[in-house]
Amino acid sequence: MIHNKSAYLRRFGGVYEHSEWVAEKAFDMGPPAPEDLPAIMRQIVEDAGHEAQLVLLRAHPDLAGKLAKTGALTSESTSEQASAGLDQCTETEFAEFTALNERYKARFGFPYILAVRGRHRTEILGNFRERVDNTPKVEFREALDQVHQIAALRFEALFAG
Repeated sequence: MIHNKSAYLRRFGGVYEHSEWVAEKAFDMGPPAPEDLPAIMRQIVEDAGHEAQLVLLRAHPDLAGKLAKTGALTSESTSEQASAGLDQCTETEFAEFTALNERYKARFGFPYILAVRGRHRTEILGNFRERVDNTPKVEFREALDQVHQIAALRFEALFAG
């Protein structure tokens, strides 16, 4: 268990993308034992309310987007997107990702989010094409579930390392 808040936030603050407030709130509750963190942080997000959840969703980068092209992603996002081959998109794939990202954000008000580790970019494109036509309510829930899956994968990496 980490009792120093700044050390704790350095280790767990990036589990939820650009949303250190989730880890900070978990620390202020205890601090919790590391094995309890995934469930506790998930519940913090679930209890945060729609507006805070929307801010959390909007903190995620576009998949295969401009930030990826310029190297401006977090180290976690860079690794995750590279593991799916998103850094190796053809020009046609990149153009489709760009068009889908724009359409998706215009429809839902936040970027398309998918836990991409273990998936191939063609599978991701297929999922993207399907989800862009979801209802806003369905897609909000799906995006939150994907954020939790990303966090779970990041926890696994932290605990393995």
